[in-house]
Amino acid sequence: MPVLEFLDPESVVQSLRARAKKQVLQDLAAQAARRLPALGERPIFDTLLQRERLGSTGIGDGVAIPHGKLPGLDRLFGLFARFDRPVDFEALDGQPVDIAFLLLAPEGAGADHLKALAQVARVLREPGMLAHIRAARDAGALYALLTRSTAPQAA
Repeated sequence: MPVLEFLDPESVVQSLRARAKKQVLQDLAAQAARRLPALGERPIFDTLLQRERLGSTGIGDGVAIPHGKLPGLDRLFGLFARFDRPVDFEALDGQPVDIAFLLLAPEGAGADHLKALAQVARVLREPGMLAHIRAARDAGALYALLTRSTAPQAA
């Protein structure tokens, strides 16, 4: 089973062209709405913006994990984006962001939302992962990196 089972191949954006944090959130919301048409772009964007106002989801090393809970969503949803140029995201380490993993959860997800956030952070903090992500040539390679299982294989 893939490590990030809430990410599908169509939810990997190889080159996001946003130039500012708000535009990144708008673009991520638009990309998510294409895959979740029943939710709509505006509610997704508003949820992301509200969460971002509480504090930056830029976790450091050029990575952000914008996230939120939405009514009407029936499952965890992930969307990965690599930016064509880094964007100031007011990250914890002050560095610009060039990688984002959007995570949306059902309104009543509770602990599942937190577990999914931790899972995303673990995957992105694996030794060498960010270098591999930044060097990947296409969306397929990015998807393969993000969903490969790092658990030991049983004999």
